[in-house]
Amino acid sequence: MMQRLSGLAALLSMPAVALAQSPTPVPAAASAAPTTKADPYAPLPPDQAAMRAHVLFLASDALKGREAGSADYDVAAQYVAAQFSAIGLRPGGAAGGYLQPVPLVTYSAADKGGATWQPAGGTAQALAFGTDYIPAANPRAATTRVAAPVVFVGRGVSAPTLGQDDYKGLDVRGRIVAFVEDRADIKDPEIAASFNRPTRLEEAARRGAVGAVVIATDGERFAAGARRWDRAAMTWATPEGTGGGPVARGVPVLASLSAAGAAKLFGGAPKRGDAPRGVLTVTGATRFVPATSSNVVGLLPGTDAKLAPETVVLSAHLDHIGVSEGKEGDRINNGALDNAIGIASLIEEAKRFVASGKPPRRTVMFLAVTAEEKGLVGSDYFAAHPTVPVGNIVADVNLDMPVLLYRFEDMTVFGAERSTLGPIVASAVASAGVGLTPDQDPGQAFFVRSDHYRFVERGIPSVFLWPGQKGAGAAAFQGFLKSCYHRPCDEVTQPILWDQGVRFVDVNYRIAREIADADARPVWNRGDWFGLKYKGPMAGK
Repeated sequence: MMQRLSGLAALLSMPAVALAQSPTPVPAAASAAPTTKADPYAPLPPDQAAMRAHVLFLASDALKGREAGSADYDVAAQYVAAQFSAIGLRPGGAAGGYLQPVPLVTYSAADKGGATWQPAGGTAQALAFGTDYIPAANPRAATTRVAAPVVFVGRGVSAPTLGQDDYKGLDVRGRIVAFVEDRADIKDPEIAASFNRPTRLEEAARRGAVGAVVIATDGERFAAGARRWDRAAMTWATPEGTGGGPVARGVPVLASLSAAGAAKLFGGAPKRGDAPRGVLTVTGATRFVPATSSNVVGLLPGTDAKLAPETVVLSAHLDHIGVSEGKEGDRINNGALDNAIGIASLIEEAKRFVASGKPPRRTVMFLAVTAEEKGLVGSDYFAAHPTVPVGNIVADVNLDMPVLLYRFEDMTVFGAERSTLGPIVASAVASAGVGLTPDQDPGQAFFVRSDHYRFVERGIPSVFLWPGQKGAGAAAFQGFLKSCYHRPCDEVTQPILWDQGVRFVDVNYRIAREIADADARPVWNRGDWFGLKYKGPMAGK
């Protein structure tokens, strides 16, 4: 699961409820790590032992947490490529190999910049760093300077058909927009969460704005950002060496303002549509450091003359968060459940396809992506630079952090109700002897916060499954979040139930097999908001 806080861009340059972030929230408080440990070498049936073997290697101390851009991640990528080769998958990366190189770049504020407010008819005054403003790194440029009047646009959301239009009656052409990042006032939490920062910045650009400032509503969060003002974030790199992807969409974020800083601009608490009272000038510099990584792509070619060009993608992220800062104790975040076990599931699912002796009608792609923990970066790079025609990708089924610490009695599937994948998923889950349980925490908007959402943004129907929380599930799942999520104790010595891993693989295999062999490709349900927004097949018909 994607790390929620990865520098200034996460502390203050990410939305309060971030889009396309990892489904798992960082717990508010951590309890002690579990004291019970399992024997990672106890005898197991062959299918369970094979799954555990992948996790033993990928989550070993030797790989130091598989951080994207590190040599340790590269070893993990080569391991997955070797497994794909052993299974008999065709290379689907670049230059005839399994790897798709992903150029990465870290970007951070290179100096504290400056912000000056020139009231109409008054004397210019400098805003105070750390008290009034914090600089924002611009992923698209080494230097930034913008001077313009400022207009407050509330949350910066334009969704009139959903009952919220913060731009109604406003002209922001040639101006800086100021907004708060509270969740959109829209009933459906998944749709509300999709109005993330990139979406709001794109809306501002569409309306002719020249920049944006974000008004912090949480004083403690603003103070934390001030302490870490130069901490780096990561995205994929353009050929020019600057940042691409969602963080580079729309107008640039120029700075974050505290409530006190905003009051200086607006003469008190801002109100939507407040007329410009002067000109704000913001300057800043951004430091770029290149890095490299890879997605791993294996293909099982389809055999149907008509359907073989179409591709079903099974995705999982290979990276984790590396080694924590500090000097003592275990600092390696091994990432056994997050997400070595997802990668193990991906590999074992590929084995099932081949072992079935029945080649799929459509091509099936097995995709291990990098830099999920940095903001779904590897999956976004693949979606922007696919190794097969993007129009031929018919669905994505995502495998991300199944918490296999209990015998699951149900499953929760995010996104199934939005497309014709729903009945396929329901049938597969029933075959495992369990039922479907609706999202138990809809406010978290998990559907828009994992790698599959990068495919949704390309109009591709997609789903993401988790074991449910009936019975013993709730306590075990929540216990993992509180104790070992993004911590060194996420190791293979946790009491992982490998037989539940086999069940999880079986459900996902059944889903992928049905998609691969069906006469018709999946389509969005008529009128589905995401299908319409991203112009997916059938949504508007």
